[in-house]
Amino acid sequence: MEAKSLWVLLTTLLFIIQGWRQTEGCLEQERIALFQLKSFFNRLYKLENWADVKGSNCCQWERVECNITSKRVIGLDLYFTRYWDNRERRSDLSGYLNVSLFLPFEELKSLNLSENNIADLVDNQVSLSSVFNNLEILVLSGNNFNDSVLSKLKSLTNLKTLDLSDNRIISLRHFEGEKVQPMMNLEVLDLSGNLLKNNDLTYLKGLSSLKSLNIGGNQLEGSIDIRVLNNLTKLKLLDLSDNKIESLQSSHDGERPLNLSNFEELYLDSNSFTNSLLAQLNGFSNLKSLSIRGNQLNGSINIKVLNNLTRLKTLDLSDNKIESLQSPHDGERPLNLTNLEELYLDSNSFANSLLAQLSGFSNLKSLNIRNNQLKGSINIKDLNALSNLEKLDMSNNDVKEFVPTKNKENESLEKLKVATLNNVFINGTVSLMQLLETFSSVNTLYLRDNHFNDTISTQDQLHVSSKIEELVLDGSYINNNILQGIGVLASLKILSLRGCGLSGTLSTQGWCDLWKLEVLDLGENAIEGTLPPCLANLSSLDYLDISNNQFTGKGASTALANLTLLRFISLSQNLFEVPSIFISFANHSHLKFLFSDQNKLVKEPTIQTWVPKFQLKVFRLWNCATKELHIEIPKFLYYQNDLSFIDLSDNNFGGNPFWLLENNTRMGAFLMKGNSFMGHFNIPSHLNPNMSIVDISDNKIQGPIPANICSVFPQLARLNLSSNFLQGNIPPCLGNLKTMLMIDLSHNQLYGGIPEMSAQSDSLMFLRLSNNHLSGKISPTIFCSSSLQFLYLDGNKFDGNIPSIDISTFPYYSLSDIDLSNNNLSGELPRWIWNVSNLQTLAVSNNQLKGLIPMELCYLVSLEFLDLSKNNFFGPIPSCFHAQSIKHLHLSRNRLSGTLTNAFFNSSSLVTLDLSENQLTGEIPYKIGTLSALSVLLLKANYFVGEIPIDICKLYSLNIIDLSQNKLSGLIPSCLSHLTFEPSGGKSFTLDSTEVLANYFGITEFELFNFRVEEPFNLHASIHEQREENVDYTTKRVSYTYKGNILEYMSRIDLSCNRLTGEIPREIGNLSEIRSLNLSHNNLTGHIPSTFSKLKQIESLDLSHNNLIGRIPVLLMELYALAVFNVSYNNLSGSIPSPKAQFGTFDESSYAANPFLCGSPLHKNCNDLDSPPTAAPNSSNKEEESGLMDKYVFWVTFFVSYVIVLLVIVLILYINPYWRQAWFSFVEHFIKTCQYFIEDNLIRFSIFKRSK
Repeated sequence: MEAKSLWVLLTTLLFIIQGWRQTEGCLEQERIALFQLKSFFNRLYKLENWADVKGSNCCQWERVECNITSKRVIGLDLYFTRYWDNRERRSDLSGYLNVSLFLPFEELKSLNLSENNIADLVDNQVSLSSVFNNLEILVLSGNNFNDSVLSKLKSLTNLKTLDLSDNRIISLRHFEGEKVQPMMNLEVLDLSGNLLKNNDLTYLKGLSSLKSLNIGGNQLEGSIDIRVLNNLTKLKLLDLSDNKIESLQSSHDGERPLNLSNFEELYLDSNSFTNSLLAQLNGFSNLKSLSIRGNQLNGSINIKVLNNLTRLKTLDLSDNKIESLQSPHDGERPLNLTNLEELYLDSNSFANSLLAQLSGFSNLKSLNIRNNQLKGSINIKDLNALSNLEKLDMSNNDVKEFVPTKNKENESLEKLKVATLNNVFINGTVSLMQLLETFSSVNTLYLRDNHFNDTISTQDQLHVSSKIEELVLDGSYINNNILQGIGVLASLKILSLRGCGLSGTLSTQGWCDLWKLEVLDLGENAIEGTLPPCLANLSSLDYLDISNNQFTGKGASTALANLTLLRFISLSQNLFEVPSIFISFANHSHLKFLFSDQNKLVKEPTIQTWVPKFQLKVFRLWNCATKELHIEIPKFLYYQNDLSFIDLSDNNFGGNPFWLLENNTRMGAFLMKGNSFMGHFNIPSHLNPNMSIVDISDNKIQGPIPANICSVFPQLARLNLSSNFLQGNIPPCLGNLKTMLMIDLSHNQLYGGIPEMSAQSDSLMFLRLSNNHLSGKISPTIFCSSSLQFLYLDGNKFDGNIPSIDISTFPYYSLSDIDLSNNNLSGELPRWIWNVSNLQTLAVSNNQLKGLIPMELCYLVSLEFLDLSKNNFFGPIPSCFHAQSIKHLHLSRNRLSGTLTNAFFNSSSLVTLDLSENQLTGEIPYKIGTLSALSVLLLKANYFVGEIPIDICKLYSLNIIDLSQNKLSGLIPSCLSHLTFEPSGGKSFTLDSTEVLANYFGITEFELFNFRVEEPFNLHASIHEQREENVDYTTKRVSYTYKGNILEYMSRIDLSCNRLTGEIPREIGNLSEIRSLNLSHNNLTGHIPSTFSKLKQIESLDLSHNNLIGRIPVLLMELYALAVFNVSYNNLSGSIPSPKAQFGTFDESSYAANPFLCGSPLHKNCNDLDSPPTAAPNSSNKEEESGLMDKYVFWVTFFVSYVIVLLVIVLILYINPYWRQAWFSFVEHFIKTCQYFIEDNLIRFSIFKRSK
């Protein structure tokens, strides 16, 4: 009895142990082996949950399949999980996979290694057969295998499916004869996308079990003998697409019969077959599917030559140039393709006659004739023979109307369920209601991008069938009155009128009677007014999109309140008042998705008056307009606890939003940027493994970053806390998160050093710590991450040298953007930087770096942005510099010397060239005219000599020119007037944002039905904000820094502080878009051109410290944008233009040191001036009008003054007799004195003459 009890006890214990083992999960050695695979399959954001945690159940890991009973791994999907960098791509280096890593997986049956850039499967210790003994499915597509891999794979005796597509296999010789005997079980072989040729088909004859063979996309050409595959008697599918095959017959095959009796599918797409191919297919009598898409079939083809293919069900002749299916030589031979069910004739040249030619295909179920040349009227009677037709696509033809049959004869199309007629009716001659009657049997009708007429008669409505359930009219032109007549479609469940040009208010008749409607899309129209109350009749509505209209509404909407079955609603881009409109959804217990972006944001009542019955999964209230100073978060959110995604960005919300994190334990994205949130960053008290994105940037958050942020959000991928008032140290744990992709902590008040972050991470791509108070030395580990691509540490207080590392020890190095500018770094740039082959941006400006610019700079073929300005670099600019990719180059404020003879001038993409404030010498090379994309040229404060090269006028994109503070001489080129100075898109340096947020928040149901979440916070958007072009120059008497998009509108010429001579070219006045012109401190002569009055956009004009003469042109008063005007220290004369408009804002400093200028604001009266200086001897007779006005005024003034003086004297003498007598006495005395003087001198002269 005791023995029996003991036996029962032992049995029970064994049962418990066995049960415990089964519930434990995968084997520990397999879990360890899986984790070891991550060192090779290391692509960012892949295999995230493969964790090195003892006891973790690897059977629940992504891409892993286990046997239900044994818990052993039987399947691995490692598609696109390996990362390789640009160097590997360019140098053809590929990964060599050690197959011994798979030894622990003894029951592995399926392995997918595709798209990983693997070159070979290697291991000298074990054979491939011992590792993959049980393998049945092996996918190696999209790698770099060559044909040598075939000799290794032949030992896999159990292999049934092998995919080697898109590799570099050039021959199948390893499949020849006995070499392939172990692969007798292979059933599916894909060799597409390799480099195989015609003779390689012969090597396949040993694969007798083969059922499917794909050799598409190789180098097969000309005629091939399909009979070489006769040994493949089990073959059912053959794909020869994407080659250059012309014929399936060989001239040497004699009468050898075709022995492919099981052959069912043949794909010959994208080859060079002609009409003769059809006759060559007679031997494939068991064929069920035939595709000849994209070949050279043309004109009339005799479809009856395929009569032998009696089992054919699918025929694809699309994308050829076929005009007819009838041959004039085929007589009355009947068509025998009675089993054909699918026919694709799209993208050919068929005309209306095609429909009659299809009469023999009585069993056809699907017909595609889109993109042909059907025109005018189509008689439905021609389709009557297709009595079994279920799907019809006639899109992209030019049909004016469908002529219906009489007396209900079109009942022969009663099985037609789906009709696609997109972009067919473009003339507005077809009535929508008549069209619906013509296709009375359809359930689904697609009518996108059409133009229907506006009229709907009562008679039309009476005859319209009510069978249609889905009607899609997106992009079609329809009138609002169509909505009045569409109510007769009583069975309608889906109605989409997106972008149909609807305007005005919605009618309350017709469409409101569609009580079965489940989906309604009215987005992207111009509908205005309030929602009609009759909308409430659509009680079955599940999905409602009325976004991008002009709907208005305050408070609750009765129409929306009754739609209690709604799960998705979008109110975005309207004029609704939010959040007051949300009370309409108080009883919507099914509501999961609520979008209300870009509406009018108003304050809510102080007390919450309603409690929602719904639990949202996604809520987006982004960028709503408001005039209020402080807005609270919508109060209904206090009752939400199931949110996965919330976006309240770019509103004016105040308070603290972090209670949302506490309430919603499964939050995946928390987007709060661009508000006025205050207080501390409080994270929830509970673990949230779903959180992937946190963005609270551009707020007023204070205090430290929580130290436990990583333990609360262990799967955090993107963290943006920039532009707040955060203080304290950066939590070290951020670098240990295996899922972290992006960190942006810039524009805060963080201090301390950088923790050991990126060296620990194999996922972090983007790290931005700019503009904080971080200090100390930069740790070398920050540059040692294998995944980091974008590193921004600018605007801090880092000191010491930039660390030296050995990047040759890295299998790949992905860093492409480095910004260390505005710190206190010293020493030389480390050599490793110049070996980063994929480096695109390097910015180290405003530090204390020194040394030569090394020659290795010339080998950075990917470099686009280089900023070494405001340092102590010296020596020449490398003459080999000719990087074709460079766009923006800043080397200003260093001690660079030498000439520009060989540098830069092969860089056709160069947009910005800034060499200001160096010690460069020589002339500006004429080759500068080869920089066709150049938009910003800054060469100020160097020692350039000679004349300004006229080749600079060839740079039609040039908008900013600064050649000031040099020793340039000669004339100002008049051809500068050829520059347009129009806004261009090249001066700002940003990266396009094309990525959108992957939908990985666990939203798996309703979003699949026309639901997309765009990422409002993405990696490239942050890069876009960071990588801005900066240009420094002085204008309006102040030194400015312009950056980003503002550069698109800046235009300036500064030639000041040189030795330029001659006159200012009149043509400069043609630069109508220029905003700043500085010609001061030169030796310019002549007059100020009156053509300057055409510089309508100019804001700053400085002509001071020259030798200009004449008057200031009065027409300059028309320059209403002028803010700075300086003509001081010249020889100008005459009156200053009246102090009106802009000239009323200039003080006397603008005119100083011009002794003959007069008028306000100078304290000189124009009547008190001495004579002005005469014109220079070389002055032109065609001088400016201002010079001619000086002479004219002088003579008029002189004559008037003379007459006035004379009249005054006469008047005085006439009135006063005493003065009259005195005057005459004086005149008499003067006359006598002159007489005596003359007589005395004449006597003396005569005596002197005689004495000689």
